[in-house]
Amino acid sequence: MEFITVFITAPGEQEAGKIALKLVEEKLAGCVNIVNNIRSVYRWKGRIEDDHEVLMILKTRRELFERLKERVVELHSYDVPEIIALPVVAGSEEYLKWLGEETV
Repeated sequence: MEFITVFITAPGEQEAGKIALKLVEEKLAGCVNIVNNIRSVYRWKGRIEDDHEVLMILKTRRELFERLKERVVELHSYDVPEIIALPVVAGSEEYLKWLGEETV
């Protein structure tokens, strides 16, 4: 079984919490950490933006990424939400076993 960590930004803690709760309830993520007060500098529609956001760090199975991505797009207020997955190359056996049991 392959696992991934997914990064998703959101405009605030309330929206991030709503998304996180749905993803864990639906077993698309085993755990979501919400990190407050990040600063994002990016180009959007020809302008440089400088915004405060929150970062969600999700842990899940690789095979669930497409379903998770579709669900985030449904729940997220952004036109183009950041949804980036990175492979988990190693982890504690106990944690990965738990993660496998908590995701479907």
